[in-house]
Amino acid sequence: MGKKKEEERKLGDFAIHFTLFHDNVEEIRYPNETQNLINSKTIPQLLWGKCSLSLFLVSAFTKKPKTTEVTAGNTAVFEAETEKSGIKVKWQRAGTEITDSEKYVIKTEGNKHSLTINNVGKEDDVTYAVIAGSSKVKFELKVKEPAESSQNTEVIMMFISVSSAETHPEEPVDPIGLFVARPQDGEVTVGGNITFTAKVAGESLLKKPSVKWFKGKWMDLGSKVGKHLQLHDSYDRNTKVYTFEMEIIEANMTFAGGYRCEVSTKDKFDSSNFSLTVNEAPVSGDLDIRAAFRHQATHPCEGKSESQSDVDVWDILRKAPPTEYEKIAFQYGITDLRGMLKRLKRIKKEEKKSTAFLKKLDPAYQVDKGQKIKLMVEVANPDADVKWLKNGQEIQVSDSLFRYIFEAVGNKRILTINHCSLADDAAYECVVGDEKSFTELFVKEPPILITHPLEDQMVMVGERVEFECEVSEEGATVKWEKDGIELTREETFKYRFKKDGKKQYLIINESTKEDSGHYTVKTNGGVSVAELIVQEKKLEVYQSIADLTVKARDQAVFKCEVSDENVKGIWLKNGKEVIPDERIKISHIGRIHKLTIEDVTPEDEADYSFIPQGFAYNLSAKLQFLEPPKIHLDCLGQSPDTIVVVAGNKLRLDVPVSGDPTPTVIWQKVNKNKILQDTWEDDNGSREWMDYKELLFESEGRVRVEMHEDHCVFIIEGAEKEDEGVYRVILKNPVGEDKADITVKVIDVPDPPEAPTISNIGEDYCTVQWQPPKYDGGQPVLGYILERKKKKSYRWMRLNFDLLKELTYEAKRMIEGVVYEMRIYAVNSIGMSRPSPASQPFMPIAPPSEPTHFTVEDVSDSTVSLKWRPPERIGAGGLDGYMVEYCKDGSTEWIPALPGLTERTSALVKDLVTGDKLYFRIKAVNLAGESAAATIKEPVTVQEILQRPKFWLPRHLRQTLVKKVGETINIVIPFQGKPRPKITWLKDGQTLDSKDVGIRNSSTDTILFIRKAELHHSGAYEVTLQIENMSDKVAITIQIIDKPGPPQNIKLVDVWGFNAALEWSPPQDDGNAQILGYTIQKADKKTMEWYTVFDHYRRTNCIVSDLIMGNDYFFRIFSENLCGLSETAATTKNPAHIQKTGTTYKPPCYKEHDFSEAPKFTHPLVNRSVIAGYNTTLSCAVRGIPKPKIFWFKNKMDLSGDAKYRMFSKQGVLTLEIRKPTPFDGGIYTCKAVNECGEAEIECRLDVRGNQINPMHNPITAMKRD
Repeated sequence: MGKKKEEERKLGDFAIHFTLFHDNVEEIRYPNETQNLINSKTIPQLLWGKCSLSLFLVSAFTKKPKTTEVTAGNTAVFEAETEKSGIKVKWQRAGTEITDSEKYVIKTEGNKHSLTINNVGKEDDVTYAVIAGSSKVKFELKVKEPAESSQNTEVIMMFISVSSAETHPEEPVDPIGLFVARPQDGEVTVGGNITFTAKVAGESLLKKPSVKWFKGKWMDLGSKVGKHLQLHDSYDRNTKVYTFEMEIIEANMTFAGGYRCEVSTKDKFDSSNFSLTVNEAPVSGDLDIRAAFRHQATHPCEGKSESQSDVDVWDILRKAPPTEYEKIAFQYGITDLRGMLKRLKRIKKEEKKSTAFLKKLDPAYQVDKGQKIKLMVEVANPDADVKWLKNGQEIQVSDSLFRYIFEAVGNKRILTINHCSLADDAAYECVVGDEKSFTELFVKEPPILITHPLEDQMVMVGERVEFECEVSEEGATVKWEKDGIELTREETFKYRFKKDGKKQYLIINESTKEDSGHYTVKTNGGVSVAELIVQEKKLEVYQSIADLTVKARDQAVFKCEVSDENVKGIWLKNGKEVIPDERIKISHIGRIHKLTIEDVTPEDEADYSFIPQGFAYNLSAKLQFLEPPKIHLDCLGQSPDTIVVVAGNKLRLDVPVSGDPTPTVIWQKVNKNKILQDTWEDDNGSREWMDYKELLFESEGRVRVEMHEDHCVFIIEGAEKEDEGVYRVILKNPVGEDKADITVKVIDVPDPPEAPTISNIGEDYCTVQWQPPKYDGGQPVLGYILERKKKKSYRWMRLNFDLLKELTYEAKRMIEGVVYEMRIYAVNSIGMSRPSPASQPFMPIAPPSEPTHFTVEDVSDSTVSLKWRPPERIGAGGLDGYMVEYCKDGSTEWIPALPGLTERTSALVKDLVTGDKLYFRIKAVNLAGESAAATIKEPVTVQEILQRPKFWLPRHLRQTLVKKVGETINIVIPFQGKPRPKITWLKDGQTLDSKDVGIRNSSTDTILFIRKAELHHSGAYEVTLQIENMSDKVAITIQIIDKPGPPQNIKLVDVWGFNAALEWSPPQDDGNAQILGYTIQKADKKTMEWYTVFDHYRRTNCIVSDLIMGNDYFFRIFSENLCGLSETAATTKNPAHIQKTGTTYKPPCYKEHDFSEAPKFTHPLVNRSVIAGYNTTLSCAVRGIPKPKIFWFKNKMDLSGDAKYRMFSKQGVLTLEIRKPTPFDGGIYTCKAVNECGEAEIECRLDVRGNQINPMHNPITAMKRD
């Protein structure tokens, strides 16, 4: 069911109220108590007593003017629309009718009506109304004073007055997305006002865009509208621009920061950031919990929005009696009054200094429903654990469902609550040890807004009254008032309140005279007021005034008869009272009222009304003045101008006409003696036709005439050459006749030229020629446009942007080898012709360039190996192959070196004579021919070249190669030498087994391959390169490692208190790698779940602490090397029992043990041989109590003061680092440990090998191979 539209209509002397569902009449209420229901789209005739009247419905407003706020000195525009055109509309100011003047401009265009108020002043801040028949709509104009430039930075909404019918506003250009104008950064002082404006282009939008204002990143300002923030929007129909404003009132320092405006439509989105600077030093102070409950307070009956001081709701509640609590809570939007009063009492006024908290929670927080909030404290101990409680209950992570997020960042502990609801409105605590921090979280519901306000009503005594409004939420609580007094359900049930979803109803079953007044509906977010008028007695109209049609100098008499002869009344002309004079007479005799107008003139044509005093009746009629027909053309009486139309376009001639009665319009084409005829209904409803020899036009078709109230339209759809000529329009009515001539000329685009011809085809160019078109379309040809496309493509590309004046053109920048087509357009002042037929297909092509990098790769006694790279430019013709030729030194004859063409980029020329000197050249060949030749400048001697054998050992193979068991080993060692050398591999001096190890040799490298490495593959490998009596060899060390075995001989040495002592021996199998440490784990005998106690533990004994009394524990130990932990662990056979307290234990008496121990090296220094230039380290391990002092010596010389050496000691591991050693650094190194119990020393030898360079090989080549 559609939305109801309540309207009132007046018919003669009957007042009728009805409700429309779309266009269907649902209910008709008559002046008496009888009510009839009519369910049809047409209302039958209504009989009242002995009078029979036809019922006609007068249209109501489809668009109503709205209350507007304007700065003084600007212009305000109010617009209204009626359902039908021709309805007489009146405008009132403070109950007085407004007449058209320089100050007030009233315009009517069809069903659109507007009131423009120029130079708005403070005196214009009153209530206005618009009246159509008996429908009346009230609205207000609010005038604000312009702010001073030093205090405010305001962007004021401009109201653009309605332009004349001949002026068309320019369409707004939107070069920056949806915004036409973005909000700009602003600056304001504390207490000042500022307005930010955003404008959005609405030309391409189907409906109003959605705009949101944000502060910071997430704070939506839509719910913050109140005393300090106002949001406005408007739409300009002329410029089609939406204007959105955010006004900040009485700014303070907290308003400073970044803001964002977001605009979105169905398929587009745009945003703009801006900032606000508030100038004044911030005032420090503590948080006032009462400020969280301050709201804007405005009187609901005030018409103007005036700034009010902040209201402290807490002080009001404290001073008010308990009976007023609910009223105050409704007025200021408090949703949980009792909970608020109860929780505020628990807030401590003074807080003691905390040792656990650096910063506690604020006394209270406030958040809008659906938003998120963060509660943050700072603790003194960054490792402290905190608990968060809600109403005394701990918040569990598993129950939060991602609504509660717990964060710990340094000393900060943060609780984030997402999507706050009313259930989150509670008391929260943060607990650290024995200390607590309290706060209150208040969740604020959004205000309930009135989306559809109340409407004024006028009824008779005893009729039913129903006020209706719509709010933003279903089931919302509202308050109804009459003249400022709250309405309640009385015992007589006079007032009845009803809720239907978002709609709220106030129903008065039987109205009385005392029910007249102003009714108000209030929510915590808005107020709406409507007026109820109850009429006491009824007036019957026996005869209403009727419309009159008179000629010049005739007499016009309006007459009406009412039931009460004592009733007086006034006559109105277009809303203004008629003043009698010598020509205009007003008489009242008994029940008959007359208005007589002598010698009627055109100025007397108007709407006349009679209004009985004391009654809501308006008897209206229209005086129509007959005038001769008139054609309103600017060129009338002069030589007619020629109207030029482009062939195929639509020609529309709007000819303004006037005349009363409406004249008959006749169109004829003079030069062909054929006429167009169309008629209009006369006053009697009949049609007048004029016969001619042949009808040229009809009311429908390609050429037609459309008739309107004040003009006629001559239309030619798709103009043709035959439509040229002189057209005459003739107007006729009983008063006279008028005519005018109009000349029409039809022009067209030229015919397409013939197909162009192609000549002079090159690599990437060609020449195009063509002939002019046979017909130029009535306008000279201005030039030509040339297009081309690929043969297999459908896309044509334009070659010139400036028109070509000549008949030939050289097309360039084509792709070689691609088949093209060309076509031509001819252009005149009308436009481009259709394209010419395409030219014959053609293809540009050229031979490739010469091959590059042509070199000799190898030479033997009878062959020469050549190699080269493809040409830099191959071309679209492709590459068929290469032609290789040679020429003997001293000869000019080139001999083919290969039979035919080769497609490869290398060639081996065979069967050559040893000792010959030859020149070689190569050419690239394609469809277009041969390229230029690439030639070797110096002759090549056919003779084998001897090259000394040499290995190029990669850098990573110069040190020990470590691999894990099962990994693949692939060693590639490049070498040089000619002729091809002999290669021999040895392991530890023995020949390799071909079944276990794979060896693959080529002319440039040798490869050692092991598919799955095993421990026995570890060792020193040696490879030898042999050519005759010359040789070269290199050595490679391979170490295969595996996971170690478990430790041995694990023992549970002792158990005391909560401790257990363990000892074990190193594993028997170290996996061919050094043992890096051990991992010790424990398990409770009840659960047998293992937990790691120590990892990377280097000693072979340990003490496990923090065991639980009364439990039995097993222990297991894993070994660890470079491969990782051992597969199995050594486990204690018997559990360690931790005795419970209460068992009497008499500790034995022990003598104090002396833990002093002389230094002892637990891991010796190892002799090392290193390469010069690479940093190296010497390491050992020592123990001793007290901690010994360490000294390092080289050849008995102390190294403490030498910067080349760095010494480290970490957990008993001693390291000496030698930076980039040289052969001079070789020698005996000694480590000495000394404490008060003794001393110990250990030594090793360090050999530094020099990086020798073989003088036979080229150093530059060696660097490249590395």
